[in-house]
Amino acid sequence: MILVTGGLGHIGSATVQALLDLGEQCVLVQRRRTGIPDGRSSAPVTSVEADVKDLDALRAIGNDHSITGIVHMAGSMPWPPSPDEAPVQAARDALSGLFNVIEVAQEWGVRRLSLASTIGVYTGLSDTGALREELPVPLTAPHVIPTFKRIGELLGNHLAQATGLDIIHLRISGAWGPLGHLPNFAFPAPQFVHAAATGTPVDLSGVTGRLRADDGLDLCYVYDLGRATALLQTADTLTHTTYNVAAGRPTTNAEVIAAIESVVPGFDVELEPGSSAPPSYLDITRLHHDTGYRPEWDTERAVADYIAYFRAGNAQ
Repeated sequence: MILVTGGLGHIGSATVQALLDLGEQCVLVQRRRTGIPDGRSSAPVTSVEADVKDLDALRAIGNDHSITGIVHMAGSMPWPPSPDEAPVQAARDALSGLFNVIEVAQEWGVRRLSLASTIGVYTGLSDTGALREELPVPLTAPHVIPTFKRIGELLGNHLAQATGLDIIHLRISGAWGPLGHLPNFAFPAPQFVHAAATGTPVDLSGVTGRLRADDGLDLCYVYDLGRATALLQTADTLTHTTYNVAAGRPTTNAEVIAAIESVVPGFDVELEPGSSAPPSYLDITRLHHDTGYRPEWDTERAVADYIAYFRAGNAQ
């Protein structure tokens, strides 16, 4: 049975579905109780309300279930940042969740522990184009998310060697689709889709980057991310400890808008032409070699599905 922290969230939910499709059973851990997403209520899924910062609560899950693997999607970072919270305590709390997950993984003798990381760990490199896992990532970061993901990778690698655990790091890029952030501060594609699906003006407030027509990112539809994660978690043998998890190609704003227009004729949005920087993307050679993964959701298919999702009355 696979334990998935953040299992009712954006990528966690898609990962759970992909694990179920592979014949696995899952325990979903969420800090706040919410319902199991549609389509999973009759599946072999157990949902548990627990905070990963509570070691006793995590241990109790192991008492009730035979956990053989863990996918840690819950954010081990002080997020969202709060000016009212003492920063040292916030950092301590964030890292305690990561330590607790690794501790119970060792106690339970799990086969593999997958830790979610981010494309943001590459921030600061001068390389453009394909970003490979062997690139030497900087130790500094301009944002709390890549900062704590880099810390998590360093701690994970150290504790894997010290404990003998099979710990892998998933550098995830451009997650979008059902249950995703709206707005997503890093890129505007979800805002475009939401506006087209609801017939409302495009609202780019809250989006802080990649706002020109040819700005791009390795956008990966959430169902592909979930499937890739599930394949890595269940693979018999892996040859690396760090994997890029992505579509393996950049997608520009102009491409997203063109795909939307094919579904919603007449949709358009005025963006400044050109790009603010050459787009980078994640090289997924390792992922493909070790799992056979290839992305299945191209931009057109993803846009059509996401529009249908919003038109069905979903708000996020």
